[in-house]
Order: sequence, then structure tokens, then C-alpha cells
Amino acid sequence: MDIKVLEQLLAEVQAGRLSVEAALARLRTLPFEDLGFARVDHHRQLRQGFPEVVFAAGKSLDQVRGIVTALKQKSQHILVTRLSAEKAAALLSDFPEARYHPDSQVLTLSQGEVPDRGRGLIVVLSAGTSDIPVAEEAALTARLMGHRVETVYDVGVAGLHRLLAYQDLLAQATVFIVVAGMEGALPSVVGGLVDRPVIAVPTSVGYGASFGGLAALLAMLNSCATGVAVVNIDNGFGAGYLAALINRKD
Repeated sequence: MDIKVLEQLLAEVQAGRLSVEAALARLRTLPFEDLGFARVDHHRQLRQGFPEVVFAAGKSLDQVRGIVTALKQKSQHILVTRLSAEKAAALLSDFPEARYHPDSQVLTLSQGEVPDRGRGLIVVLSAGTSDIPVAEEAALTARLMGHRVETVYDVGVAGLHRLLAYQDLLAQATVFIVVAGMEGALPSVVGGLVDRPVIAVPTSVGYGASFGGLAALLAMLNSCATGVAVVNIDNGFGAGYLAALINRKD
């Protein structure tokens, strides 16, 4: 941010010519840091409640390192998604306080305690064990955003009694994230059992006719259960972020 713009803004607030609310509105759109290859949005947390998230796929190690370095200067909590184990090993040498979660290919870096921002419980369900990487991406995202998360994995429709064994937990949830590949039926089942929002996440898990998750995506979009919304194929991050917004208490 330009120092003169900031000084003028603060002077107007001090003189009473500008309200605190109006000043905050201006600050939401002003600053970013130009790294040449990326423009890091440092005020995303002010606008949206959480810092910019780094999508590592397609980025070089140096690019990811540069973005994380810039974010660390101004953000307490950093989330990097779709990060390979090789790049993660190198980043952990630079940021030893970070933690890599290999199942979900997520790296988290927290400088201090994550504040509690949730008004209830987020429950993440996966249809099969093969869906766990996407489910874990969702769970880690919501947790880093300050929400309490419980996970129940491998409770798909091929053995529905496994899901029904957790009805006490289902009754406690404020919002659900339901992850499924193959035919993608589990979100419809959950949506028919509960009175809370269900975020459905199709995965690319399945045989040839699943078309890389397209079959599950279409099944979820065509769900006859009410209260079911759908994110993109394998988009655990998007589901976790949306669930955190729904569950936010302020």
C-alpha cells in the first residue's frame, strides 16, 4: 500500500471527515504485493475473513516459495493445496514450522493458535477410502479457518448400515461435506436424512464409465434430495471453504 494514501486515509478518519466503516471499505480493495510472477493479495483476509490460499499445481517450487514467504510476513495462517511431496520436502526446509499432509497434498503453516470461528460442527463424510484425499483437503481447510470438524470415512451406499451407525453424530452437525466418486449417491442419501446443508463433492474415483468424476457430478446435480449443493470434481478445498462460511458465527 502507498504510504501517502494510507496517511491521508488515517488523517481523514482522525479529523472526522471519514467514518471508520468507510475507511475499512477502502482498505479492502487497496493493497497487494507484486512479485513479478504473482500479485499477492494481502488484504483478502480483511475482505473475506481468510488469507489468500496458494494453489500449488502448475507452479514452480520457487514460485510457491516466494508466495508463501510474502504471505508469511502478513498472515498468521497459510494454506497451500495440491502440493507434491517433492516440493513439500523442499518447503519444509525453508519453513520448518509448517506441516505437510501427504494424503491430501496440503501444507499448512500457522503462526499462533487458530481462533474459534465456528457456531457448530462440520461433519465430513466419504463414500469410500479412495475418496479420503479429497475429504481430508476439505477437513483441513475448514479446521485452518477456525472450525470444529469431525470425519467419518468409508460409509458409502454399498453398505448403508455403516452410515446409519453414526446417526448421533449426524444430529450434531451444522453443515455436512459429503465426498463420493463412482455413482455419487451418498450426498442424496445424507440429504434425505438430515435438516442441514449438504455440500456434495464428486471425486474422480471410479471405473471408465465414471468419466473422471463426471458421472458423480451429474448425479449430485440431479439429486432429488433437498438442501444439497455441489462443488467441482475433487474440489475439497472449495467445499471446506464454503462449509466454513456457512458455519461461521460472526
